[in-house]
Amino acid sequence: MLSGFVRRTAVVMAAAGLIFLPGIWAGGQWAAPQPASAYAIPASQLIQPAELDRILHAPGVEKPLILQVGSRVMFDQAHIPGSEYAGAGSQADGAEVLRGRVASMPRGTFIVLYCGCCPWNRCPNVGPAYKLLRGMGFTRVNVLYLANNFGDDWVNKGFPVASGR
Repeated sequence: MLSGFVRRTAVVMAAAGLIFLPGIWAGGQWAAPQPASAYAIPASQLIQPAELDRILHAPGVEKPLILQVGSRVMFDQAHIPGSEYAGAGSQADGAEVLRGRVASMPRGTFIVLYCGCCPWNRCPNVGPAYKLLRGMGFTRVNVLYLANNFGDDWVNKGFPVASGR
């Protein structure tokens, strides 16, 4: 177990980007990322909000299929224009909706998943949705990295938003 000083120092250094701790603090110790957690998504598969916005506005660039895998209520309140609701990634019925949406698509389709329900380290949805698509053979799956939530990291930054279904 880490002493209070060491734990606080590690947290401050991680927050400052000075170290990367691939896990979460749980029960007085560092826990390894779970196979379907947001932390299990490789950093190379994450896309930042500004990068996605640039892609969406760039002429002549392939546009991704954008799938929101969080709650339906959140999607109806605010979502990325052109995105589709694909079921909550952490729920069995949500996985079926997602599976059905992409079943007939080429496995090389450019797909971006996002949730934004809560801070990245607590998101229950993007990890399972990412794992499902990769397990189906999709090779170009990215996940929108929303560190805090959709409101803070997309809406409040002035990126475009739509509401309703």
